[in-house]
Amino acid sequence: MEEGKYKGLEVLVLDDEPMVCRSVKIALRRLGFEVEAFEDPELALRRFDEKKFDIVVTDIVMGDIDGIQVLEHVMQKSSSTKVIIITAFAMMDMARKAMASGAFDFIAKPFDVNEIRSIVARAADSLNEEASGA
Repeated sequence: MEEGKYKGLEVLVLDDEPMVCRSVKIALRRLGFEVEAFEDPELALRRFDEKKFDIVVTDIVMGDIDGIQVLEHVMQKSSSTKVIIITAFAMMDMARKAMASGAFDFIAKPFDVNEIRSIVARAADSLNEEASGA
């Protein structure tokens, strides 16, 4: 994948594990994405309401607000935003539910940063195709 290829695309990362936020943020910035990372779902949703994000990467299991609720909120506000769900293997049923609710894709923990880069890049390419009418 070409470094800097996705300059200007905005990504919101939400995971209650600081290490996941940090590693995903660094991995995606190398590809040129503008990345904002959050550990608190309420803060992330508030920020999403203030600013347009092209892609949202969210954990599925968090405190009071789960990834399905984040997905539903995002889809209501911006149906063009691509949502990628991060899930533990034990939560595959929830991941399938997320896909049925409009998620672009999901990735199982533990994941490799190249895997997350690849999925987010596919989402970005999909956005570009939609914008060009392909």
